[in-house]
Amino acid sequence: MAKPIHSMVRVLDETRSLTFYKEVFGMRVVDRFDYPSFSLIYLATEESTFELELTVNRDQSEAYELGNGYGHLAFAVDDLAKAHAEAKAAGFAPRDIVEFKPDGELLATFFFISDPDGYQIEVLQKRGRYQ
Repeated sequence: MAKPIHSMVRVLDETRSLTFYKEVFGMRVVDRFDYPSFSLIYLATEESTFELELTVNRDQSEAYELGNGYGHLAFAVDDLAKAHAEAKAAGFAPRDIVEFKPDGELLATFFFISDPDGYQIEVLQKRGRYQ
């Protein structure tokens, strides 16, 4: 069997990204590897073994082009309204909370937020399949 263990994103400003992921999602650095031309920084939460790998390339001076193939990361939270308010108060500009009701039945309640490099992140209320 295969077990998902991490996803990787390239970031331009390490400090800005670490601040974002800590303040919005409570992620902390669990491992780090520094090399002459790049660093690999692994982040995780207390609730999951899945990690987010931030890759910082030292020779990168301009924002990365995300292209049209990237979708989003997703986080489930206990209190969506609180997470939204805290992200907004911290100046991270989350989009409005949305209820997704295909066929009139509530499937998910969520908002999207962009990290400092423009990666889209869906924040979902823990419910149903989104645990």
